Amino acid sequence: MENNLDTDQIKELVWRLAFPSMLAQFVSVFYSIVDRMYIGNIKEIGDLALAGVGVCGPIVTMISSVAFWVGIGGAPLLSIRLGQKNEKKAEEILANCFLLLSVMSVAITILSLGVKDYLLNWFGARGAVFPYADDYITIYLSGTVFALLSTGMNQFIICQGFARVGMKSVLIGAVLNIILDPVFIFGFHMGVSGAALATVISQMASCVYVLRFLFGSRPMIRITFGGYQIKVMARVLLLGLTPFLIIAFDNILIISLNATIQKYGGASRGDMLLTCNTILQSFMLIVTMPLSGITGGTQTILGYNYGARRPDRIKKAQKHILILSLAFTAMMFGAAQFLPGYFTMIFTRDPQYITMTVRAIRIYSLMIIPLAVQYTVVDGFTGMGIAGVAISLSTFRKLIYFAGVFLIPLWSDITNVFYTEPVSDLTAAVVSSIVYLLLMKKIEEGIL
Repeated sequence: MENNLDTDQIKELVWRLAFPSMLAQFVSVFYSIVDRMYIGNIKEIGDLALAGVGVCGPIVTMISSVAFWVGIGGAPLLSIRLGQKNEKKAEEILANCFLLLSVMSVAITILSLGVKDYLLNWFGARGAVFPYADDYITIYLSGTVFALLSTGMNQFIICQGFARVGMKSVLIGAVLNIILDPVFIFGFHMGVSGAALATVISQMASCVYVLRFLFGSRPMIRITFGGYQIKVMARVLLLGLTPFLIIAFDNILIISLNATIQKYGGASRGDMLLTCNTILQSFMLIVTMPLSGITGGTQTILGYNYGARRPDRIKKAQKHILILSLAFTAMMFGAAQFLPGYFTMIFTRDPQYITMTVRAIRIYSLMIIPLAVQYTVVDGFTGMGIAGVAISLSTFRKLIYFAGVFLIPLWSDITNVFYTEPVSDLTAAVVSSIVYLLLMKKIEEGIL
């Protein structure tokens, strides 16, 4: 094992688990951005094609959330069982999660392909944007099984202390995608279809690597067959409901934002604002995904020590997790305020698009430093299996955002709708801090 969760110093554990997980998430986002960068620079159709892929974003993320539903639902339970020295139960959890995720992957592929046209229209792909969205999502959905298994099962590599192995699985897919993108998009003149095909092949490579490791001899807990229990699967789905709902709500919010933009932007600004929002959301992925890598990658420390009844190590771990998260978000705040133009020009060279997107990024990122508190608290409670609290805190933040998306355009110009993000980020951070301080006393006393 790369890291001993029982005896290694907490600070070193946090850093060793957080950095590979953060880097893996950053690389994952990077190759998603590379997709959009190439698409945005396709001659003559780049802006419309980028808007089409942007509309597909919530569908792609919603599907990925199923991987986290099972992966983050099962990984903390496995960590808790390891902390209790109960390897047999840990093995049962992994076996049940593998079966559950495999069945869900196939079912989602069939269902998604059947309703994709309806989803695209609902999410805002209309008129000239629809063909590009349809081309991209049709090919992407064919690789759903690989995407979900690689992402979901990778959590069971990380939670056993193999953070670098988990990072390598993401790197394999990222590097391959970056290589294949220009070949398919420009070399074979496949456009957005080429971008989607490159992604599917990359996910397949990551999936093979993850499953080969988990069926191999290196991990303490390997994938086995048998011992399937409905109650185990139900427990996994209940705990994993937190990250699933977080991602699901995020998608609903992005869908709502796109719909609001189309409604109030009108014929003159609707498609332009949709493209700007696609670039904005790409930037925010650079913030939120590595941040979730820090707070999610270190969940295994919290789960293990929660199972071992060691609140002192839990508090030390969360202190260092918060410090890392604040340092990262502070760095990204600086980039958002002083360098957004350089990021925007990766996707478009149109001055009007650049001006509008730069303003949106600066507004949207005003409170990303306090966002680190929200992520640390919510992912921390998830890692310890305290799902109800995590769901409540996350839902609270989403409700504030949701209200802002619909209320701000009623009283102000549509471009001010982006202020809803900093308002929800700051309010949620304050509430999460209060809840954490109250509940940590109960954890120390052994009540929770």
